[in-house]
Amino acid sequence: MTTETAREAATGTTGLSLSAQQLLTRARAVDARRPWLWDTTLTLFWTGAALVDASGGWRTTAPDPTVPTWLVVALSLALALPLYARRRHPTAALATMACAALVSAASGAFLQAGYLQLIPLFHIALVRPPRALLGAFALLLPPLLTGALRFPRGSWDQHVVPTLWTYALVALLGIAVRSRKDHTAALVDRARRLEIERDQEVRLAAAAERTRIAREMHDIIGHNLSVITGLADGGRYAAAKHPERATQALDAIGTTSREALAELRRLLGVLRDDEQEAARAPQPTLADLDTLITGVRKAGLPVRLDLRDAPTAQPLTPGAQLTVYRTVQEALTNTLKHAGEGATATVLLTYTPQEVRAEITNTGAPAPASPPGQGLTGMRERAALYDGTLESGPLPTGGWHVSLRLPRLPRKGSPS
Repeated sequence: MTTETAREAATGTTGLSLSAQQLLTRARAVDARRPWLWDTTLTLFWTGAALVDASGGWRTTAPDPTVPTWLVVALSLALALPLYARRRHPTAALATMACAALVSAASGAFLQAGYLQLIPLFHIALVRPPRALLGAFALLLPPLLTGALRFPRGSWDQHVVPTLWTYALVALLGIAVRSRKDHTAALVDRARRLEIERDQEVRLAAAAERTRIAREMHDIIGHNLSVITGLADGGRYAAAKHPERATQALDAIGTTSREALAELRRLLGVLRDDEQEAARAPQPTLADLDTLITGVRKAGLPVRLDLRDAPTAQPLTPGAQLTVYRTVQEALTNTLKHAGEGATATVLLTYTPQEVRAEITNTGAPAPASPPGQGLTGMRERAALYDGTLESGPLPTGGWHVSLRLPRLPRKGSPS
């Protein structure tokens, strides 16, 4: 056989397998919608077969061929018609058929329709608990033993044992089919649960992402608008006496506005499908503190940055660096808003083998008493996310103090 012929044969076999599977699927769908149709067809088929045997064929196997014809017909119907109820009431169907089989064995008719008892036995094994099979065998044994005792053929076990093996194999087949159906149902149920869990994880991730974006937008907009406001106020006061400083303030306002727009575009890019575009501009790190403080100084707030024991190894993770950056940004933004004229600020970063501390203080008036807002809540949430703590409050000498502590080695499971 050539390769082409083999391929065509394999394709044809696969096509036949798919067609058979499709036909089986359609047949099951029809049976699920109209179970009476298949039950009626099966019952009529076996009733017809039983009546054909009752027309005379039963005498070829009967120990007593003189059994009245009307009794043979009645027994044939009693052995076939209960099949219609085999799926809904398999035990009742088997009980009715076993009674007819008992009369058939006792009379010597030995109707071959007695083998139809295998069908409800299969359904009992398929849909009933295993202990129901004990009752089924209790119904099947009396006709079998009666026939063997009344009309012995050779040794009694030659008639009983093969039939018992047949009953046992049919029961095992029903159990095997049931186990496969249960396994399939368990797999479907597991897949459904996994899908539900995935949906929940997606919703939780979306909610967390919305919270993160809201916090980032608050930090970006709040800080940059405060800087722009400070620059505008300073430019207005300087316009009369020092026009060149007003021009510098306008330039700084333009630069700050463009930086704010660029950050917002980067942040909103996360919401789009194009992840590459969103990833082009990374999140701020500690290396961007100088740029942040320069912008605050241009807005009119003198800021001193003091670094102690700068790390040479084991730098902070990007997420922890962003936490420090946003905390400093929020604290300086609040100073611009509330500290008033003449205020100064100090940013002190201290690195130890165990932790990193960021302390931001200002010499202006304390912020007015108000419920905690998004800024303070966001700073605390960021710190807690990396096993850190954040404290803030007024200083005894006036001004405000913010203290952030982050461990150098966060616990397992903390974000990077």
